[in-house]
Amino acid sequence: MSAAPELISPRSARVSAARRLARRNFRGKERLFLAEGPQAVREAAGHGLVELFATVEAAERYADIIEDARAVGARVHLAAEDVIADISTTVTPQGLVGVCRFLDTPFEEILAARPKLVAVLANVRDPGNAGTVLRCADAAGAEAVVLTDASVDLYNPKAVRASVGSLFHLPVAVGVPVEEAVEGLKRAGVRILAADGAGTDDLDDELDQGTMGGPTAWVFGNEAWGLPEETRALADAVVRVPIHGKAESLNLATAAAVCLYASARAQRASGGCRSVTENQ
Repeated sequence: MSAAPELISPRSARVSAARRLARRNFRGKERLFLAEGPQAVREAAGHGLVELFATVEAAERYADIIEDARAVGARVHLAAEDVIADISTTVTPQGLVGVCRFLDTPFEEILAARPKLVAVLANVRDPGNAGTVLRCADAAGAEAVVLTDASVDLYNPKAVRASVGSLFHLPVAVGVPVEEAVEGLKRAGVRILAADGAGTDDLDDELDQGTMGGPTAWVFGNEAWGLPEETRALADAVVRVPIHGKAESLNLATAAAVCLYASARAQRASGGCRSVTENQ
């Protein structure tokens, strides 16, 4: 027989505390944020999950996640569906909402690790874009992401959802002034490439010339106006993604994926790349 929900009222003190985390000022005060859905909660179980709300149906369907949450000491609450809906920031909740500790990493620690590939988000305001770029960076094998002080809150629920769990995979520094980020990365031996549609250098040319194999940080700008001149001036090169067709431009997340994968490919080239038919 299924267990009865423990939290039957959205007015419960625990529910109220979780619901407030949808607001940035409460997240900052408590240094806690929400992770929703099975993928995010599964990833969070090993990275700062402190509390989990689940409907009875979700608890049965994702018994492994419930077990993992309890194994790391997270408090698990079975909750009525209206409770989950009250906490959730999505239109169609998936029955699991986790409360997690902040995960951001001091910028100095990122520099000390001597990263080879970094994404720097300078004045990126859309949380969906920020989360998607973080996901792209994770997929491309980047070792860190930096959000400048003018960028969106890393723990905005939309950014967390858009990262699809990648938030829990790689170090992310937040609130770093763009000048400090660039100067610090340069001191760490990282080449700075500013991504800009009006860049003087072409991504294809960079790849052909073999200049992208070393440690690299890509700086991505605001969705509407890109990078200001003073930020472009800090970079070692301002690079555009070539448009071979008739599209007017690429959106931020797509351009970031192209640039990060180009660097990842160049950095791996020295080790050789086996053909998919090599062993056939």
